[in-house]
Amino acid sequence: MTIFSVQSTIFSRASVVLLSSNGLKRFSFASSFSSNAVYSSPLPKTKKRRCYPIVSAVDIAGVTIARNDVVRDDDPTNNVPDSIFSKLGMQLHRRDKHPIGIIKNAIYDYFDSNYAKEFEKFEDLSPIVSTKQNFDDVLVPADHVSRSLNDTYYVDPQTVLRCHTSAHQAELLRKGHRRFLVTGDVYRRDSIDATHYPVFHQMEGFCVFSPEDWNESDIDSTLHAAEDLKKCLEGLARHLFGAVEMRWVDTYFPFTNPSFELEIYFKEDWLEVLGCGVTEQGILKQSGLDNNVAWAFGLGLERLAMVLFDIPDIRLFWSSDERFTSQFGKGELGVKFKPFSKYPPCYKDISFWISDSFTENNFCEVVRGIAGDLVEEVKLIDNFTNKKGMTSHCYRIVFRSMERSLTDEEVNNLQSKVRDEVQRKLNVELR
Repeated sequence: MTIFSVQSTIFSRASVVLLSSNGLKRFSFASSFSSNAVYSSPLPKTKKRRCYPIVSAVDIAGVTIARNDVVRDDDPTNNVPDSIFSKLGMQLHRRDKHPIGIIKNAIYDYFDSNYAKEFEKFEDLSPIVSTKQNFDDVLVPADHVSRSLNDTYYVDPQTVLRCHTSAHQAELLRKGHRRFLVTGDVYRRDSIDATHYPVFHQMEGFCVFSPEDWNESDIDSTLHAAEDLKKCLEGLARHLFGAVEMRWVDTYFPFTNPSFELEIYFKEDWLEVLGCGVTEQGILKQSGLDNNVAWAFGLGLERLAMVLFDIPDIRLFWSSDERFTSQFGKGELGVKFKPFSKYPPCYKDISFWISDSFTENNFCEVVRGIAGDLVEEVKLIDNFTNKKGMTSHCYRIVFRSMERSLTDEEVNNLQSKVRDEVQRKLNVELR
């Protein structure tokens, strides 16, 4: 189960095959699927202007995927931009000297030391999955907001870029895997600030118990799983953070019951580390495990890395600047990041009358598509409704490079393109 963490919301290699359906190419998988996705186009589809370097193909888990199979310029059911496609296959979690890879390996070390050879590890599963895998198999309600094109990247109405590593849960269970860790890059349309990015990394843990496991303990199966889960994750928190104070908070997730969040007292504040719970029986039954019980947890690797390495901006994880990458080494957990420079921010405001179809996520997608990682933050600073019932939003866009100073001409050019694209794509009236 995966909690939507740095950005927090919900929660065998997958062979990718191109099939032809009604004359259109689409991604399909070994099993057939259907979906009740809440599906309405987030943006009027217009011919895309090239604001981001185009990558013609990427390698995902040993499979070469062409751009035109994922980014479809004239398809109104597709909302994957080039900026997102270029991130596919980068797999920061598989780089041993990268903070994301260092955190992943530290978690592996904990499970290897305390549960020798019990948990299988999967870290190269394709991020292109069916809507059934991403939503239906983990009991996400048909009307849940995460199914909308405003929140999720759709390749076509039946195929998405996974929103969470839980998308592989049912597939692994059906293949006979009972205890496993799944790590991978996940994709979600989101706001723009220092802790949110449309691509981030998660780890899912899953553990199935048989009746003999809880019969020996002489306690209820659900209680047995919950106690084992908490013991496991408290040990993991100590492994990563040392002797810290912890507390469990009851919460709700559609795929677990009961559900919990683990918080630790770290640097004089309570920090949410992960979400977890006892798996809903419906998930186990659909995999033929009617008589079993299981627990699951999910955590965001960026969230942990930002805290443990003192990394102030999530964009830095994608930097190839040696002043960043050279600061980290294999197995060096918790090395404190030393800022190599602080370039000045450039502030630009944009105001417009919004339409009924306007969403902030769509606006942020337009800004990201033009400015890429040169945009640090987008923040609503004013809104009002006039006597005619028209609503105005004013956003402040903060442009700042992590590697150099931006020129006035460069920023003005970016802002001009943002204004043009916002008016063209979002059906708004500039003020």
